[in-house]
Amino acid sequence: MMHEPEKSDSVGVAGKPTNKAACAVAEPVEPRTETEGNADQQPTRRAQDRASVSQALERVRQAARQRKKERFTSLLHHIGPAMLRTAFYAIKRDAAPGIDGMTWETYEQDLDRRIEDLHARVKCGAYRALPSRRSYIPKEDGNKRPLAVAALEDKIVQRAVSAVLSAIYEEDFLGFSYGFRPGRSQHDALDALIVGISSRKVNFILDADIRSFFTEVSQEWVVRFLEHRIGDKRIIRLVQKWLRAGVLEDGIVTVEETGTGQGSVISPLLANLYLHYVFDLWAARWRRGPSAHGLDPWGEATGDMVIVRYADDTVIGFAHEADARRFWEAMRERLREFSLSLHPDKTRLIEFGRDAAQNREKRGLGKPETFKFLGFVLICGKSRRGGFLIKRKSRRDRMRAKLQAIKEELRQRSHLPIPDTGKWLGQLVAGYFAYHAVPTNSAALGAFRYHVTVLWYRCLCRRSQKARLVWSRMAQLADEFLPRPQILHPWPNARFAVRHPR
Repeated sequence: MMHEPEKSDSVGVAGKPTNKAACAVAEPVEPRTETEGNADQQPTRRAQDRASVSQALERVRQAARQRKKERFTSLLHHIGPAMLRTAFYAIKRDAAPGIDGMTWETYEQDLDRRIEDLHARVKCGAYRALPSRRSYIPKEDGNKRPLAVAALEDKIVQRAVSAVLSAIYEEDFLGFSYGFRPGRSQHDALDALIVGISSRKVNFILDADIRSFFTEVSQEWVVRFLEHRIGDKRIIRLVQKWLRAGVLEDGIVTVEETGTGQGSVISPLLANLYLHYVFDLWAARWRRGPSAHGLDPWGEATGDMVIVRYADDTVIGFAHEADARRFWEAMRERLREFSLSLHPDKTRLIEFGRDAAQNREKRGLGKPETFKFLGFVLICGKSRRGGFLIKRKSRRDRMRAKLQAIKEELRQRSHLPIPDTGKWLGQLVAGYFAYHAVPTNSAALGAFRYHVTVLWYRCLCRRSQKARLVWSRMAQLADEFLPRPQILHPWPNARFAVRHPR
């Protein structure tokens, strides 16, 4: 079982808040009919809020960096009106409402009064979390992923608490953790993985996926892990309220003892926190090898090892197959101790790396297997000069799903003017390129643009039974509205060198 670290004397973070702190007063008039002076005052106050919040979080961050083993006993005072207002403006304006039915626009109309009331309830403990509304989105395998849509005020408080906790745990999280962390993107994780495999002696890849992670997480362990660094019981109680709020589906509220409510604002941070203690610290020690601890060599890596984790999707590279199989079995046992398990179909060990093609050819086998990570298929290939090169191609299943969604939307837009539809399609194609336009993926970019053009062509041909649109005219429309494929991302080693100068 997990051994809790030694706890030193409790300490608080940041100074005591000033007495009679200034509070915003609600305007007696409608916000949409404010005078010009008030209109200028609104962005000024938002800028002041961001500045004060940034300074407070920086003090928390510095304390967490300097005192790695101490617990924070005074954090709730950071969840003030300025922090709550900043959290409100960070929420997506078009986000789906929860069971309260409150939208972003409606809440903003009387924002000052609502924020003051919310802050008072959070401060005195009268705040109550509402059950989340159950929603489903389709998955690649045909199943549906359950999401929990929280009420608007729950989103505000969760985002504010998440900002404070992130300032602490960003100083603790390890470098190979990339999912849902500020300043770290999916492309950063891909760069780290490709550079690691290319520069280290990696011959085998363990593609690990945790089964139903967000629904199987132990809430009891979440709280215990939080208490390693958080000694403010009021913050702990807020997190417990969200975990126990339950989910509303078909008029019935269900309260689960496991799960963090995938889709909620606080869920990504809690997931990273859980895996930090369950997997990251353990895997980092395993990677350092027996020489670092004097432990049993059969329980540690004996060769090079590369780890990249994005949420519950983890890729580990090994120099030796024996290390990979021992780690696989040890990881299975480790996760079982904390109510988790590896997905039997999505977790696999393959031969992949610089020498994989040559080694498999000697044994009379085919090309090295491929694996999927963050929307791409990673392939062992060669550069034009004959050197080892990891190629990335967009996943066909996700491209197909994206095209199907565009096809359905085109049917709804078939009556709109051509320029309107063209601008909309141009934005979709540009958005797809913004993520997928990586080196070695030019063919997939061109294929996506071509299929979008064909879908648009078929839609336009159905608008009239008298005459069909000639393809030459369709090509002109595509050139006018759809961006051409071009590589937008640098090579992984170039960007990785900039992000990690060492």
